[in-house]
Amino acid sequence: MQARRKKRLILVTMIVTGISVSIGLVLLSLNENIDLFYSPSQVHAGEVPPGSTFRIGGMVVKGSVNRDPESLEVSFDLTDTAKVVTVAYVGILPDLFREAQGIVATGKLRSGTFVADQVLAKHDETYMPPEISEAIKAAHNNRNTGTSYGQ
Repeated sequence: MQARRKKRLILVTMIVTGISVSIGLVLLSLNENIDLFYSPSQVHAGEVPPGSTFRIGGMVVKGSVNRDPESLEVSFDLTDTAKVVTVAYVGILPDLFREAQGIVATGKLRSGTFVADQVLAKHDETYMPPEISEAIKAAHNNRNTGTSYGQ
């Protein structure tokens, strides 16, 4: 009787340990693959963890797109109507990319410039990703209430 209990206890302990390790590995994997969204105002306020990959969204500032004629390098300014962040990207921009339209980019902040790995443009002239819409509204409300982001 005592041997059966001991075997059952060992089996239950192994199952619980296996499930715990599996859950831990899944959570670790999810944590490493999450790209949080930040607005230009939040970037200026220092809310972005240093060295982390994140998404930034806003409107491309008119007249700010600079293309290197000899390579695929492009830079442009992104705004949420309160603050501006310069974005650098190497690659072919989406067909829908235009000045004064909303985009979302994924990448890292390096020396005050957001270095993008991916740039996504909005679908049409009426669509705006919810994150960008909320960031612009928040920046507009903060500007009207006098809240400052590190100015």
